[in-house]
Amino acid sequence: MKQKKQKENIVIIRSRLNALFTMVFVLFSILILRLGVIQIIKGEVFAAQAKRTDVTPVSYSVPRGKIYDTNHKLVVYNIPEKAIIYTPPKNPQPGELLELANKLNTFLDMTDKEINKVTDRDLKDIWLVVHNNGTDLITKKEEKLYQQKKLNDEDLYRLKLKRITESDLKAMDKNLASIYRKLSSAIALTPSVIKNENVTEEEFAKVNENLEDLPGVDGTTDWKRGKTYGETFWNMLGEVTSEDEGLTAEKVDYYTARGYSLNDRVGKSYIEELYDGVLHGQKEKVKTVTDQNGNVVSTDIVSEGKSGNDIVLTIDMDFQAQVENIMQEELVSAIQKPHTDTLDTAFVVAMEPKTGHILAMSGKVYNRQSRKFTDFTPGAFTYAFEQGSVVKGATVLTGYQTGVRDFGEIVLDEVMQFKGSGTFSSYEVMNRINELEALERSSNVYMWKTAIEIMGGKYTPNGTLNIDPKKIETIRYYFNQFGLGIPTGIDFNNETAGIKGTNTSTYFQIAIGQLDTYTPMQIAQYITTIANGGYRMKPQLVKEIREPNMNGNEPGNVIDEIEPVVLNQVDMSEEMIKRVQQGFWQVTHGAKGTARGYFKDEPYNAAGKTGTSESYKNGVKTWNLSFAGYAPFNDPEIAIAVIVPNAYRDGYAQPHSAANIISQRVFRAYFDPNEKGQQTTK
Repeated sequence: MKQKKQKENIVIIRSRLNALFTMVFVLFSILILRLGVIQIIKGEVFAAQAKRTDVTPVSYSVPRGKIYDTNHKLVVYNIPEKAIIYTPPKNPQPGELLELANKLNTFLDMTDKEINKVTDRDLKDIWLVVHNNGTDLITKKEEKLYQQKKLNDEDLYRLKLKRITESDLKAMDKNLASIYRKLSSAIALTPSVIKNENVTEEEFAKVNENLEDLPGVDGTTDWKRGKTYGETFWNMLGEVTSEDEGLTAEKVDYYTARGYSLNDRVGKSYIEELYDGVLHGQKEKVKTVTDQNGNVVSTDIVSEGKSGNDIVLTIDMDFQAQVENIMQEELVSAIQKPHTDTLDTAFVVAMEPKTGHILAMSGKVYNRQSRKFTDFTPGAFTYAFEQGSVVKGATVLTGYQTGVRDFGEIVLDEVMQFKGSGTFSSYEVMNRINELEALERSSNVYMWKTAIEIMGGKYTPNGTLNIDPKKIETIRYYFNQFGLGIPTGIDFNNETAGIKGTNTSTYFQIAIGQLDTYTPMQIAQYITTIANGGYRMKPQLVKEIREPNMNGNEPGNVIDEIEPVVLNQVDMSEEMIKRVQQGFWQVTHGAKGTARGYFKDEPYNAAGKTGTSESYKNGVKTWNLSFAGYAPFNDPEIAIAVIVPNAYRDGYAQPHSAANIISQRVFRAYFDPNEKGQQTTK
């Protein structure tokens, strides 16, 4: 019985072993079959995946175009400088970046400017990388809460930052932090500058000697902008962003749509910004091949880069420098006079009447405490004033065109008295005068009566001022034709058109430039329109675009000439324009001309109009001074507008004449560059 039972157990065990062996055999057969499928059938697919690469286009920046003045003198250029750059892989890890930063830190000294950009937050982030992501700063309780999903990654990160102490930060190597900051902020597969200022020969050599041990790092040649004329016209030339700044925030979409990278340096103000598309150049395009880990496998040039094109300004930089010097000297001189505590600013715009080319343009502000000047050239088109009597030429022409005045018509210059208001008069009673005398002697009364009649009224002594307020727009319509009260077209978005006065009881003051405000650029456009016979020209600062010349400082071949643009021709006839031109000549040469003392003996034969207007500064009533003119009278080469706002306080019996003196000296500097342009006292 016992033997029988043992035999049965042996049979059971054998059957189970057989079943187990059979199962193992089947499983091994399936495994071998699966391995065969993977190796034989899908082997090529998996091999391809293992070797899979991504191809990414990468663009490398090129030197920016140069800027020349109208005489082809170099104004803005590129200064080559050694640079250390880094092109990161697709997914660089913090530990890898830290390792690379440590290697660079052994021989690369960052500039103070870059080190000062390192913030406490930067230091904390680097501290975490150095100290195992700050795991020791998290308690077991917080770790448990994290496992329970009651805290998230962001919560832990904030706790870590909070627990890094001041002493921890003080112990950090800021040079290392500065390098790490540069590496970590670099855009994947895009060359980014680590250091491009004051790179020493030793640093440059060390990088190039250790390229195999510095993945993504390279030594190359970069550039920065240099200016031949120093501070002259520097504000209008504009600035270029640094690589840290990259694309300007407000124009990111505009630039990226045109193929720019986020860290590309672009013009951020005025001429550099306006002509960035010309100056920026065509970047070198490189095909970068990366493996599945994001590491760069190879690079191939797809298209060669091309330096930016050059531009030629309309500005004569030597003349510009003289104009700025004249302004500064005359401002300092005028400030020595009594009652001038409100004076600190002057503007000059010089244009070519037949083309609209700006020959010189400047705004200067004087600081009495530091005794230094600040450039405020953009104020020539962003800052509007009551310009005074310089606009009287437009008033006379509007009187002709609306039919309220004829050539030679006599008007009584008298003391005007309106019912319920004070008196209004010219600086002296001129009695019976025509329009030429009104311009020569700067009659306010002639102009006021003209404006009142245009607006449907008629002056009667001690009567009520009855006008149709809507007809002020008739005067503005004709003023606009000269550029007064509308944008001049200078192309900068921050240009102002000025402010329109809204007090109907003083609407007639528009006739003497005492209602609406105008910019110096508008006055320059107005005087050029009269000087050239009635064509309102678009102000232009650039006249040519040229190919880059890599072999010298002379500009290359002309690509494009920017033609003069006539914005409109005024409605007035040639005879009307000539009549006002004659009046302007009498201002500078007539027996009673308001500018006779400054221009009658000058060889360049100028014509123009003086202006004085009431204004306010810091609650104090002041007077603005202005002059607008052109020369030579018979064939104008240059037209100028000179504005000296808040020149002196009200009540000063013997005011200075800074606007006239500056104008006289600017004309002299233009017609005789060797002339020192010393003033002639009246």
